Amino acid sequence: MFFSLLEMLLLAGLAGTTGWFLGGALGAFLGAFFALFIYSSTLQWKLDRLEQWLSAPGLRQDPPWQGVWREIAERVQRLLRQQERLAAVHQKQLQDFLQAIQASPNGVILLDEQARIEWCNDTAAAHLGLDAKRDHLQHIVHLVRDPVFARYFAQDNHASEAVIAGRASSALNLQKLSVQLHAYGEGRSLLLTRDITAVSQADAMRRDFVANVSHEIRTPLTVLSGFVETLQSIPLGADETQHYLQLMSAQSDRMQSLVVDLLMLSQLEGSQLPSTQEKVSLAALMLQVTTEGQAFSEWMANKGEGPVHQLEFASVPDLYLLGARSELLSAVSNLVSNAIRYTPLGERIQIHWSSTPEGLMFIVKDSGPGIAAEHLPRLAERFYRVDRSRSRETGGTGLGLAITKHVMQRHGGELRIESVVGQGSTFKLVFPQSRVVVDLG
Repeated sequence: MFFSLLEMLLLAGLAGTTGWFLGGALGAFLGAFFALFIYSSTLQWKLDRLEQWLSAPGLRQDPPWQGVWREIAERVQRLLRQQERLAAVHQKQLQDFLQAIQASPNGVILLDEQARIEWCNDTAAAHLGLDAKRDHLQHIVHLVRDPVFARYFAQDNHASEAVIAGRASSALNLQKLSVQLHAYGEGRSLLLTRDITAVSQADAMRRDFVANVSHEIRTPLTVLSGFVETLQSIPLGADETQHYLQLMSAQSDRMQSLVVDLLMLSQLEGSQLPSTQEKVSLAALMLQVTTEGQAFSEWMANKGEGPVHQLEFASVPDLYLLGARSELLSAVSNLVSNAIRYTPLGERIQIHWSSTPEGLMFIVKDSGPGIAAEHLPRLAERFYRVDRSRSRETGGTGLGLAITKHVMQRHGGELRIESVVGQGSTFKLVFPQSRVVVDLG
């Protein structure tokens, strides 16, 4: 720039000197004036070209001049390229950050100073029934029309969370959401949503479990307590005493069965998955199941003063299952004992194994009263009973199918139940092919 100023002064001086010789002082003035005018016009023309070049998108073409103007243009280019690279880095970081939030299992909503939606991820949109584009800059309270949420949003302190119903709620499945508001920036807010349906259901199941266990234990304890008090306070004959002792023994057996099943459930839930190294013979397994099933049927017949069940055990294939023998025995025997327990005396029960494309299947088909369709999805729940009075009469704990389901899940299999009212029920255990082997010696 110094040389450009020097160049202008030299040009003006040369033109003024030339004008002095040609026209005196006036000539010197006019010469210097015209020289400065020409120089200024040239400078303006170059500035216009620089402005046009700066206005071009990208500034990728080389400057169309030389000298100091080219140096100025190249410096501008370098600065702009540095800014572009820095902006690209920041844009990439922003995109990565938004993608991370988008992948979050929790909902995230950014609200401006007026509580309008600036951005939300797909999880939040699904939780609250929002559309990221349609609801942009819409007030959050106008979109989430839940009285609990409205009261929570209006309060000054948001240190705790609020629980509201999710948009995915239905008559059969109530979704619960935890929402919490966090302030950030200058007046902005961050709204987080979290699906706590599974947590709420687990809490409810724990409460129900404790209540059911307490109820199941309290009933025989009450009976036992009453009999003990009777024996202590009323003189009884030998026959009456024996009768009461038999009733007390039955209640004691019922509590013992309940404790055994509870311990089995606890063991299944807290232990490692069964090994694939232990081979369990189907023939040996079914020999024990058959013996226990026939003994249970005879006990039911003596108790009900009727004929024993028609138990039809089909021939057992020469196969082996990979898994825990105690667990497999429990799952198989539970299905057989359940069929005996709920099938009228003298009726037919078919038990057999079958190889299918899905894997190896254990099937128990009874000719009992059948189960209504609305009960089938819940049969494997702990303590769930279609007929509570019938279960107590037959001594069931309400945990057999829950244990069976857990065992099948641990062995990669599945419990299936089919039933038609008035036509009986079919229970199936489906084992994957990976758990079935043929012993080649």
